[in-house]
Amino acid sequence: MNFYDAHNHLQDDRFAGRQRELLAACTQTGVARMVVNGACESDWPQVLALARENKVVLPSFGCHPWYLHERTPDWLKQLEKFLDEFPAAVGEIGLDRWKPDLPYEHQEEVFLAQLQLAAERNLPVSIHCLQTWGRLHELLRAHPRPARGLVLHSFGGPAEMIPAFVRLGAYFSFPGYYLHERKLRQREAFKEVPPVRLLIETDAPDQLLPDDRNHFPLAGAEGKPLNHPANLSAVYEGLAEFLGEPVAALAARVEENFQRVFGCIG
Repeated sequence: MNFYDAHNHLQDDRFAGRQRELLAACTQTGVARMVVNGACESDWPQVLALARENKVVLPSFGCHPWYLHERTPDWLKQLEKFLDEFPAAVGEIGLDRWKPDLPYEHQEEVFLAQLQLAAERNLPVSIHCLQTWGRLHELLRAHPRPARGLVLHSFGGPAEMIPAFVRLGAYFSFPGYYLHERKLRQREAFKEVPPVRLLIETDAPDQLLPDDRNHFPLAGAEGKPLNHPANLSAVYEGLAEFLGEPVAALAARVEENFQRVFGCIG
């Protein structure tokens, strides 16, 4: 079986330079491709370097709402430069009204500028959304979108909105974090996702799996646990169990979906 990670942050400094070791473990566990998402101008070079060094890595460059305050006046030109440099996706971008003390001002402006860039180049876009699903739907409906589709990373929105997002070309990515018992509502929503729109992700180093499903325990600075990207196979296993189907069948379907969205890049 081949496994496809629709969203992670392998470039994250919390991995403390262990990326080659992590990638080796991923390859040994069947990870065929992973989308590594930049979140700000300062980490785009790291994402690019990983993609140049390893064909498993599909780079994605974007300005995340948590880091808008770090962007330079030339951030959009820099983003275009990175997209010109190497075959890539756009992301992680998004909207966020959940994070405490995070200003909403400028979020929509920056989001729409990146969405337009993705639409013009027909590049898949990875979208972060917390507590602003209705507004996200309004913006997506009112503006051009990439024809190949968009990915709602770690989809945690209302199940009732899934058909509306499907009509806008959305794919829905399931993280291992939703295997925690307290995340039943989020898991249940994925029963409503059309089979041809399902993706799977780790979001490593974040969104840790439950301890009993964590196949690759990993500690960062000061012993804080990190999500190892090789845990992708465990996410597949957990979701297949929840959906009541064989892992192989789920893996085959997700591979088709991943290739439909990302397969022509790189």
